Amino acid sequence: MRSFRAWVSEGLVILGVSGVVTASAGAQAAPAAAKDRAHVVLSKALPALDGDHVKVTLVEVDYGPGEASMPHSHPCPVIGYVLEGTIKTQVKGEPEATYHAGATFYEPPNGVHLVSANASQTVPARLLAYFVCDRDAPLSSDRPQGIPSGGK
Repeated sequence: MRSFRAWVSEGLVILGVSGVVTASAGAQAAPAAAKDRAHVVLSKALPALDGDHVKVTLVEVDYGPGEASMPHSHPCPVIGYVLEGTIKTQVKGEPEATYHAGATFYEPPNGVHLVSANASQTVPARLLAYFVCDRDAPLSSDRPQGIPSGGK
């Protein structure tokens, strides 16, 4: 029976990211060009999730010039990837951040998203939001004036 590492190594080679697997995992050294094709842009530990019910949902968010979302929260972790333009974002308790096309960011579950906006008044912005959820729930809930659910 093949080891888990062997399966992972083979899968990564098939995907063209063999440079990610170390020699100790049984993979042969990859040519330098293969190493340049893949690199980690975001690594974040996820909260405990019910593995029997994990589902990934990908949502494209389009902001016209100057557009913004109302304060809201998400029931599960979200990874954002800016496709075009510039996005401003802020989760309660964290500083406001600006992300340009090609950038990624992480939002913890149930964080109150105080700012989610196009940073430009003249150019549209688009992002992909990857939701990793382990239960059925609305992906976003409005939080007037940034109040978390339960009124706290």
